[in-house]
Amino acid sequence: MWTSTLLRRLFGGIVCTMIGGTLAGQTPSTLEERIRRVVDAMPPAVIVKGEPAATAKLAGRMAALHVPGVGIAVIHEGRIEWARGFGVTRIGGPPVTPDTLFQAASISKPVAAMAVLHLVQAGKLSLDTDVNEYLKSWKVPANSFTERRKVTIRELLTHTAGMTVHGFAGYAAGAPVPALIEVLNGEKPANSPPIRVDIEPGTLWRYSGGGYVVVQQLLLDVTGEPFPKLMHDTVLAPIGMTRSTYQQPLPQDRMAEVATPYRADGEPVPGGPHVYPEMAPAGLWTTPSDLARYAIEVQKSLAGTSNKVLSAAMVRQMLAPGLNHQGLGPALGGSAEHPYFDHGGANEGYRCNLIAFEHGDGLVVMTNSDSGGQLAAEIERSVAREYGWPDFQPVERTIATVDPQTLESYVGAYQSPRGLFTVTREGDRLFVQLSGQPKFPAFPESAREFFLKAVDAQFTFQVDAQGKATGLTLRQNGMVVPANRVEGAEAQRMEANAASLARRFQEQKPAPGSEAAMRRLIEELREGRPDYSQLFPEFAAVIRQGLPEAQASAKQLGAVLSVTFKRVESSGGDVYEVKFQNGTLECHIALTPDGKIAGMGFRPSQP
Repeated sequence: MWTSTLLRRLFGGIVCTMIGGTLAGQTPSTLEERIRRVVDAMPPAVIVKGEPAATAKLAGRMAALHVPGVGIAVIHEGRIEWARGFGVTRIGGPPVTPDTLFQAASISKPVAAMAVLHLVQAGKLSLDTDVNEYLKSWKVPANSFTERRKVTIRELLTHTAGMTVHGFAGYAAGAPVPALIEVLNGEKPANSPPIRVDIEPGTLWRYSGGGYVVVQQLLLDVTGEPFPKLMHDTVLAPIGMTRSTYQQPLPQDRMAEVATPYRADGEPVPGGPHVYPEMAPAGLWTTPSDLARYAIEVQKSLAGTSNKVLSAAMVRQMLAPGLNHQGLGPALGGSAEHPYFDHGGANEGYRCNLIAFEHGDGLVVMTNSDSGGQLAAEIERSVAREYGWPDFQPVERTIATVDPQTLESYVGAYQSPRGLFTVTREGDRLFVQLSGQPKFPAFPESAREFFLKAVDAQFTFQVDAQGKATGLTLRQNGMVVPANRVEGAEAQRMEANAASLARRFQEQKPAPGSEAAMRRLIEELREGRPDYSQLFPEFAAVIRQGLPEAQASAKQLGAVLSVTFKRVESSGGDVYEVKFQNGTLECHIALTPDGKIAGMGFRPSQP
């Protein structure tokens, strides 16, 4: 896949099973009460002080988000306190149990990194040696970037090697699966572009699944062992991850253990699980309990009470934060008093999260749906509240009283890079609406600061010396979006554009010129000469940075054979099915009101 800036089935009642026992001193009834609070009283993202919090049940959220099944493992005081399955492995199928297999997706990376560090610890690898000294079957191609600085294992593990290719789509059932060298070179039947260095190594953090494919090849060349066997012998078996494997595809005799993958709309992924020859970045099959065992081994090794794979000194290196708080495999977060390591995963039809504090607690959530990421975040919030974690809990806010004249002064239109914010007033309440999105009530924490209840998002209004609003700033999940107030004819024009977008979505009619613009940019990318004057500046900057990768992808796809309109998204983007000489993809494209391309991206075509 290449660059992108865009972003009712019924099933039986929730079925639960349990493994393991209880901690010493914890009675079964107490544990059951704790689990019931987690799954039957899931808190909202925002709690208003003095108001009763509206909680949700896991069963209801699974139904609303079309997540057939979920597996949960909770770590408390360094042990798996409980592990359960909820829902079903497939619509109409058996229940999820603690032994149900899910694809770990990108959580494969920190587990694979442990094998690399084991070889470093044994003196067979060095973190800071040129990787081409270890690679035999394939070499990192030399260019002006690698001439300045060589790629090292440390940089590959921390996403700072300047490597291309963010992630992988896998290969649907029946599709030809490339050899690893073909993935590295972007050669047929690989569906991803060549893995190359296009930024000077060590200078920038940029997530790269491609870098972990290089790691996989390096391990093969150094050890001479098949990757699944190496991982089993070095990491999985010593830790006790007995149900886990990097085998791709999964052996047929284990398919009955698998949770079938589903799309966000509740439809199954055609053909079932995709195959990922990119095993190190995406190929691990596992259970929540097995991933919890990985996390516990890291915790124990750090404490010096276990060294089944790594020593305490090596784990300290693994968890030392680099650029973008990245460790040697896992991502890092928390405070100095309560640091944690974590990683998420997203394969076709699977979403999962792992969080573990360095001292004691943790959580693994695995789902068989593309919408499972949202559910996992809600489960994290519920577990964090129940166990008193310092992070991931609901945000508590207080509603202030604001003069109606002040509220009225904020009413208007605000233009941002993400679209038009429209602020309206109904009685003593402000409402905020982003182009193509629902209207949300905004609640004041002070005269200038407001928050939403539906999601953890805050707005701050900027005012001039006369108290007139000149702009607003949205803050959400670490993202900061500024918006300038527009008035008069300009505001009327923008509001008309927003209304037009809403009509297009309701009528499901593509924007005039979107198909032509899409065809033009595809051809320009194939030639390596995009017309940046026809791109929105923010999108133009993305294309400039990723042009080599985008051009390689466009060339690999070949000429456009046909284009079929599919739908208008609520954001205003148009979706087309594009048949190329060498495959069929879904194209998502959004235009600015003056016809420039604000964003365009591709993903595997959906049924």
